[in-house]
Amino acid sequence: MNKLLLRKDVAAEDSAKVLKQNPWSETLDTVNTNLPSYLRRCLFSFELFPANFEIPVRRLVALWVAEGLVTLGEDQEWPPELVAETYLTELIDLDMGQIAKRKPNGKGFNSLRQILKSTKSRIPEVGTSTDLEAVPKNSRIRRVADHLEVKDIWHTHIHDNINTYARDCTSLRTYYKNVLSFLSFDTRQGSKPGQDIGNFLNLCIWNNCLLQLRVLDLEGVYKPKLPKDIAKLLGLRYLGLRWTYLESLPSSISSLLQLQTLDLKHTYIQTLPISIWKMKLRHLFLSESNRTRFPPKPIGIDIGRSLHDLQTLWGVFVDEETPVKGGLDKLVNITKLGITCQSQVSAVADWIVKLQYLQSLRLKSRDKQGRPSQIHLEFLKHHTNLTDLYLLGNLNTPLNQLFLPPTLVVLTLSHSKLVNDPMQILKDAPNLRSLSLLAESYLGRTIVCTSESFSQLRVLRVWKLEQLEEWKIEQKALPSLRELEIRLCRRMKVLPDGLNHVNSLLELKLTNMSMEIKTEKHNIPWNCKVHRDDSVQ
Repeated sequence: MNKLLLRKDVAAEDSAKVLKQNPWSETLDTVNTNLPSYLRRCLFSFELFPANFEIPVRRLVALWVAEGLVTLGEDQEWPPELVAETYLTELIDLDMGQIAKRKPNGKGFNSLRQILKSTKSRIPEVGTSTDLEAVPKNSRIRRVADHLEVKDIWHTHIHDNINTYARDCTSLRTYYKNVLSFLSFDTRQGSKPGQDIGNFLNLCIWNNCLLQLRVLDLEGVYKPKLPKDIAKLLGLRYLGLRWTYLESLPSSISSLLQLQTLDLKHTYIQTLPISIWKMKLRHLFLSESNRTRFPPKPIGIDIGRSLHDLQTLWGVFVDEETPVKGGLDKLVNITKLGITCQSQVSAVADWIVKLQYLQSLRLKSRDKQGRPSQIHLEFLKHHTNLTDLYLLGNLNTPLNQLFLPPTLVVLTLSHSKLVNDPMQILKDAPNLRSLSLLAESYLGRTIVCTSESFSQLRVLRVWKLEQLEEWKIEQKALPSLRELEIRLCRRMKVLPDGLNHVNSLLELKLTNMSMEIKTEKHNIPWNCKVHRDDSVQ
C-alpha cells in the first residue's frame, strides 16, 4: 500500500492517515483512484478465492486471460499469458500480492485473499458481493465463487433441495444471466458436491443462464456431474477439472471450440475426443498417472488452424498408436511439454528438436511394466529458451554431449545411469539454481564439487544414489547454496568433506541416512539448520 501511495501525488497528511489505519478496509477509494484500471480488475479477482488460499499462478493467469482482463496492443507480440504474468509482477511489486511459495526458477504461488477479505462488500468490480440482504433483486452477477458460505445467494441455489427453487426461473435469470466465471471450492468428500454442481449447472443452462460463461473452474470438486448441454456454453474458454477424478467427458464437449485451457490433470480420463484436434486450445493438462492418450488426427484436419497455438501440453502418454509423426510433431509452438513415452522415443526426440520456443520439458521413458527405459534425446544447445528440464530414463547420449543450454535454471535427472561424475559436467552451468540427482541418476562411488563451481546453485538434492560413498566439496565451491538434501544414500557414512566451508548453506536435510553421520557444529556451516527424518521410504 505504501508503494501505491508513493506512485501517485498523494498529500503527506493523507498518506500518513492511510498507513496508520487498516490499509485495506479503510482505503479502498485510494486503490480505485491510484491503481490503473487494468491492474485493479486483476487485483479484485483475488476475491474469488477463499481466505488463506494459495492461488497457483497458472490458475490465476488462465482466469485473467479467459475473462479478457489482459489488454493486448495492436503491435503486441507477447502472448496474453506473458502479459498477465507482468500484471502479477506489478501487483507484487506494489505490495498488492504476497508470494506464498517461490520456485527455483523465480515463478511461484500467490495469495491475496486474506488482505481483501474485509473489503468484499465494497468492491463493485468483483461481482461477488453476495450477501442475501446486500444484493438488489435486479442485480446481475458476473462471477460466482462458491465457498460454501450460507450467506451467499448461490448457496441456496446450489446446495439446497433443487425442488425448492426449480420453479423460480425468474430469479435464476435475474442473477445468472450474465455470469462470466463460475468457480467452486466445495472439496467435501462423497458424491453430494458433484451432484449439487451438476443440478445447478443443468438448471441454469435449461433456463438460458450461464450462456456467457467463459470460466468453469471445478478444481477439487469430487466427480462433478457435467451437464449434457455443456455444448451451449459456446464462449467457454477455461474448463478446470483438476483433482476431480472424473472418469469421462460428455460427448457434447466437442462443441466447445473456443476453449483455451482444458485441465484434466488428476482425473481418470484416458481418452480425449477426436474433436480435440479442432479446438483452439492454448493449454492442455492431461492425467499422466492414468495415461491419457491423444486420439488419431482425423483426415482433412489442418493443424495450422487449430492446435497450432498450443503452448502447454502436459501429461500426454505416447504408445504405439499415438499420432506423433504427422500429428503431434506438427505442434511446434509449445513452450511447456510433459510427456511419458512407452514407445516411439525416436519420433518424440525428433519432435523435441523442432520446439525452438520450449521453456520447460519433462520427458519420461518407461517400458510396458512401468520401469524406466531408454531416453532418446538430441543435443539441446539450440533450445535457448529452455529453463526447466526433467529427464527420467537411461540417457542414450552422454550428458556432456547433450550440450545443455546456458539458460537452464532447473535440472532434474532420474534413472539416467550416468557413469561419469555429473558434478564435473555441470559445474560451469551459469544460471543453474536447482539441481536434483534422483534414483540411479549416477552409478559412481564418488562426486567432487570443485572450487568455484556452481556459482548460482541455490538448491541441491541427492536422492537414492546407492553406490555413492564419498563426496568432496572444495573451498569456494557452491558459494550460493541455500538448501541441501541427501536422501537414502545408504553407503554414505559421513557428511560431504568440506561442507563446513559452504557458508551460504541455511538448511541441511538428511532423510533416511546412516545414523553414523555426525552433524556436530564443526562439520557444518555455523548458521545451518539440520533436519533428520527417518520416516520416508
